[in-house]
Amino acid sequence: MNYLVIASIAYFVVALEIILDKFLLSSKRISHPAIYAFYSGVMTAFVLFMIPLPKFHLVATGDIISRLIAGMIFTYGILALFFAINKSEASRVMPVVGAMIPITTFTLSRFFFRDHLSEIQLIGVFVLIIGGLLISFDIPFKVNQKKFFRGFYFSILAGVLLAIETASFKVFSNSDNFLNVFVWTRFGVVLGSLSLLLVPVWRKDILKSFHHSNRKNTENHKTGALFIINKILGGIGSILTKNAISLGSVTIVNALVSIEYVFILVIGLIFSVRFPRIFQERENLENIVQKVISILIISLGVFLISKV
Repeated sequence: MNYLVIASIAYFVVALEIILDKFLLSSKRISHPAIYAFYSGVMTAFVLFMIPLPKFHLVATGDIISRLIAGMIFTYGILALFFAINKSEASRVMPVVGAMIPITTFTLSRFFFRDHLSEIQLIGVFVLIIGGLLISFDIPFKVNQKKFFRGFYFSILAGVLLAIETASFKVFSNSDNFLNVFVWTRFGVVLGSLSLLLVPVWRKDILKSFHHSNRKNTENHKTGALFIINKILGGIGSILTKNAISLGSVTIVNALVSIEYVFILVIGLIFSVRFPRIFQERENLENIVQKVISILIISLGVFLISKV
């Protein structure tokens, strides 16, 4: 199968995952983003089954700590993302997160790894900022309203934290095999999810969710099934994306991220007809045009900074 087709399918699957995240969080089936992040993180404990695999091995204590921290940062990034999705439209949140990840990654590369950006890449960063800002404002803009959409700052935080984890994973992979890095960082994800119990308010909500999950009713069974399906979608999307990259151009695959944002926008609009209180997608022409133009600008920025 052509890698472009695989990438398109991957982004469609990821879009479905994001929409389902929005549904589970905003429909109050899962009452708090911290609960969602906790269960999402704990589910990655499946990596325990990978320990017997030949490529898994112990590393130095310092490396273990750094990999665990990277995994924990990923958990906090996902938590911030869930807060953002819970507060606002997924079609606004994801392009902002998508813009912040490469901006943060290239900033880290410039100041910590002494990598120098080409003129085209610098233009790409500027284009990403423009696209991210454009999609962040409500149109028509009113003087007395808030400048940015609800969840904007959580979107920025999510992008920064996820970029730090991505950059760290890349550094670890330069000196170790993928499987070993993946397993150790996933241990960190589990630790990060468990650390959410240290916040009293979140601990109360998470422990309360245990009690609710023990109740044998149809609603809980449906929520549990949707959650598991959602995590499976996330795994499939990740595998397909990596497969597409392995078969073709990483630059083109990364630039195709605009397809994901378009899928999120279209699916969100469709679901907003059936669930208007959950999916707050604005259906007027001005907002749709604003989002489409912003998505195209952000996609151009991703393409430019991917140029080597």
